[in-house]
Amino acid sequence: MKAVICYYSRHHGNTRKVLEAMAEEGAVDLVDVTTRQSVRLEEYDCIGFASGIYGFEFQKAVVEFARQYLPQGKPVFFVYTYGAAKGTGAKALTEIAGEKGCPVLGEFSCRGYDTFGPFKLMGGIAKGHPDAQDLENARSFFRRMQERLH
Repeated sequence: MKAVICYYSRHHGNTRKVLEAMAEEGAVDLVDVTTRQSVRLEEYDCIGFASGIYGFEFQKAVVEFARQYLPQGKPVFFVYTYGAAKGTGAKALTEIAGEKGCPVLGEFSCRGYDTFGPFKLMGGIAKGHPDAQDLENARSFFRRMQERLH
């Protein structure tokens, strides 16, 4: 399975840590949606989109990237980290996938260290996350997805 994950990870790099754990399980290209790089998503067997949850939603750059570049009919999956609440999770991306006839293979989420806004005043929340168990769960999720596509 040839996979790509298009992501945004800035605040504390929580999402990137999860994606790096997944990448240990197989051939995965990681594409930062904020860089201007040429990528042909139609060349992949499976496409992931990943972000932290910002204001209860996926980061807008990831949603816009999916809207613009997701090819018709490709299997997709979603990965996200969150501090306090999942919010709407991958709802916007699920809708885009539906519009493009892309089957959703699943989504993985876990807590991530968060010092945004008022959380900074109290030293942050979800300290130590993603932790070793979160990363093992991410690897396991990715292995299951690989098995589904073989």
